[in-house]
Amino acid sequence: MSRSISQQAGLETLSPQGRSLLDRREFLGHTVSALSAVALTSLLQKENCLQANPPVIDTADPNRARPPHYAAKAKNVLVIFCAGACSQLETYDYKPELIKHDGKPFQGGPPVTFQGPAGNLAKPQYKFKPYGETGKMVSDMIPHMGSLVDDIAFVHTLTSKSNTHGPAENFLSTGFVMDGFPSMGAWTTYALGTENRNLPAFVAIPDPRGVPQSSVNNWGPGFLPAVFQGTPFSSTSPIQNLNSPKSISKQSDRAARDLLRTLNEQHLQRNPADSSLAARISSYELAARMQLSIPEISDLSSESKQTIAAYGADSPNKNKAAFAKNCILSRRLIEKGVRFVQLFNGAYASAGALNWDGHSDLKNQYDVHGEIMDQPVAALFKDMKQRGLLEETLVVWCTEFGRMPMFQKGARGRDHNPQGFTAWLGGAGIKPGVSYGATDELGFKAVENVLSVHDLHATMLHLLGLDHTRLTFRHNGLDRRLTNVHGHVIQDILA
Repeated sequence: MSRSISQQAGLETLSPQGRSLLDRREFLGHTVSALSAVALTSLLQKENCLQANPPVIDTADPNRARPPHYAAKAKNVLVIFCAGACSQLETYDYKPELIKHDGKPFQGGPPVTFQGPAGNLAKPQYKFKPYGETGKMVSDMIPHMGSLVDDIAFVHTLTSKSNTHGPAENFLSTGFVMDGFPSMGAWTTYALGTENRNLPAFVAIPDPRGVPQSSVNNWGPGFLPAVFQGTPFSSTSPIQNLNSPKSISKQSDRAARDLLRTLNEQHLQRNPADSSLAARISSYELAARMQLSIPEISDLSSESKQTIAAYGADSPNKNKAAFAKNCILSRRLIEKGVRFVQLFNGAYASAGALNWDGHSDLKNQYDVHGEIMDQPVAALFKDMKQRGLLEETLVVWCTEFGRMPMFQKGARGRDHNPQGFTAWLGGAGIKPGVSYGATDELGFKAVENVLSVHDLHATMLHLLGLDHTRLTFRHNGLDRRLTNVHGHVIQDILA
């Protein structure tokens, strides 16, 4: 039977019932496409680009090191989290126009902010000067940290989804403002495990003055297995109950543990599918190893006097000295291969007495907090660089949101501002001495290369060799991820 003109032309052919039929030309075209897709899939599989999204977790050894999606620039992460919303205008976001318009009304600005009526524009409460070869302008409040500018990359246009401390801390640490979601450290250890068998994979170090407002949400596992939660301890608050009671000898303790291990192994042989028991055994074995490793790593007596002085751990300011010791502890944990360390500067307190929440009298409050943070953080970064740790460690300095360019009416402090604030990154995979994005001339709102916290998370995971869109966990019928359905890697700050 001869073909119709429409068939010869490759046009759509209809059956007697009016349904579209596939002609030979279309069939061959689809076949070519399908074979190409099969070939591409095979190539991607060989390059390990089609790895299953969820990591394969050995329930008997959940912290075993796992490969990333692709070659990683960083193996470890240190996050320095300034609780209370450290002002970008008093640290790294220099605004000459704000100085010029000091004391004037903010034309077109919000008449009411988070805590009430807005006052007039207020210049930075510290002078700024250029640092390093880049000439980056940094506040006199943090001169030691100013000396780092040639080694780090600034992002000036982070934005948050909340102007309230608790939800904003959640957002920074978990990617969601609500409670119940896994922290970035939990996601990291879920993906990669750890290479140190004697220490937790994820350690949270609260400020000596207390925990942040969102507390354990910042290092919690959310809906991930509980084994991936952070272990909180510090130089002043060690892990409790590591030592056996004095009434039990080491020999008796060891014999009891050996017997328990034998019984557990026999039970597992009879019930090989009991994954919960296997996980408990793993956690108890880690706890036993921590009895030896934690006291050793927490003992700073082996540090030289020069190191103690460089960090300010010998300061007569007790809060500064204690925070400096936490900084030394952070370095020691990274040295030992702890995958993720979250170091907090500032604790939950009303009116910013113990953190960066500068509402009433910002200058006097920041005089206190700046002294505590500046020298220890700068020394930590320099010490890690000198020891070669930055070659495989990503360092992130961040806070939950920024502050307004005007004072609050009737006060000398700044209200909450989630529309544009600063973070910086340094170490493995980061291009040093760059500044990315810009807020407007008064520092009120991000206007150039606007970023979300999701973009920061995507970049952190990328440097760890993880594709943030493929790192998922099935929960309540959804493939959840740290970046939700958002996030792009900030390519311009990568080396």
